[in-house]
Amino acid sequence: MGELEQAVLECLWDLDATGGAESRGASGREVHARLVGRDLAYTTVMTVLDRLVAKDVVVREREGRAFRYAPRLGRAAMTAELMREALDATGAERGQALVSFVGEASAEDLAALRRALAELA
Repeated sequence: MGELEQAVLECLWDLDATGGAESRGASGREVHARLVGRDLAYTTVMTVLDRLVAKDVVVREREGRAFRYAPRLGRAAMTAELMREALDATGAERGQALVSFVGEASAEDLAALRRALAELA
């Protein structure tokens, strides 16, 4: 995912988090307004949103004559999906990839991993 796609997705996550339990996503105009300081044309934001829909990262729902956009997954779920995809791509070296990942993890990440494993046990 490109830097601009990531910025738009972060914006959608932020807007979704502030929308409460009834959040319906955000319009292209809302996303464009949130990307202050980037000097982006509205059409550029809409193109990025359309690309994210095509990649199945964002869902789009019609509201009147416009669309509302929302992330398909939350931040944590998307991170987990990306980690699973990367791990699946290692094939037979899956164990080595896990050892390498854990070997480079911070103490904080290792503590979080231990807590997560304890919850699953």
